[in-house]
Amino acid sequence: MNLNGPEKMSQSERLQTCHEIAERLHEVYGDQIQAIGVYGSVSRGTDGPYSDIEMFCVLRESGETIEFSYEWSSGPWKAEVDIYSSDILLKQAAIVEGRWPLTHGPYFFTRSLYDPDQFFPALKKAAESPTRSDFSRAISEVLVGEMYEFAGKLRNVNLNGPHSYLPYLAMEFAHYGAMLIGLHNRKLYSTGAMVLPEALELPHRPAGFDTVAELVMSGQLTEPARIVSACEQFWNGLVDWAAEHDYVIHSKRIPF
Repeated sequence: MNLNGPEKMSQSERLQTCHEIAERLHEVYGDQIQAIGVYGSVSRGTDGPYSDIEMFCVLRESGETIEFSYEWSSGPWKAEVDIYSSDILLKQAAIVEGRWPLTHGPYFFTRSLYDPDQFFPALKKAAESPTRSDFSRAISEVLVGEMYEFAGKLRNVNLNGPHSYLPYLAMEFAHYGAMLIGLHNRKLYSTGAMVLPEALELPHRPAGFDTVAELVMSGQLTEPARIVSACEQFWNGLVDWAAEHDYVIHSKRIPF
């Protein structure tokens, strides 16, 4: 067995492995299976030589909550199969949370290996169902739960150290800033590797985002004062952006 991590595979070899996994799922779950599909880079045909395999196995609704995963490495390749009852997966697809632009692509772009009941089109429809208010709520949650907290950490570190934490904070500012931009535009990012470049192409970006994103992408994260200045400017831009688009950062002193 290979113990040195991923080895090169062609797209056709990887897809053949997906079919082998699907055959085994049929052996294990039989008539319980409603649909089997591939998601991620394999479903889009953009998988690289070392990409892993990600699959859905959807079981018919039975009144039992089913939600778990198999994740393993065979040596030269890695796979993950998410097992869901159909009702759970449909509900999950309709939820908008802070990392929606990165997490929800699988619900829109699933390559079917077995789908006699047309489940995956229904899954896409569920993923398309959230309203504007659902996205606004998710944006406000990121602004308060992530960005406001990062601003506090930034100021603490700037005063008391350790400055070694600043590069990580800059990456968090950039990543969740991109999530906010994706949520605002209802845009799904193609892969984690492309989040920042694709966010920079979207409209309605908060002032200061571009500078932080470019710092992170360039790896120029060795100057504490530069990081603090860029992140503070981005935070100020977020406050103005939130006010412009009626997203909530501040509430009553105690709102309950």
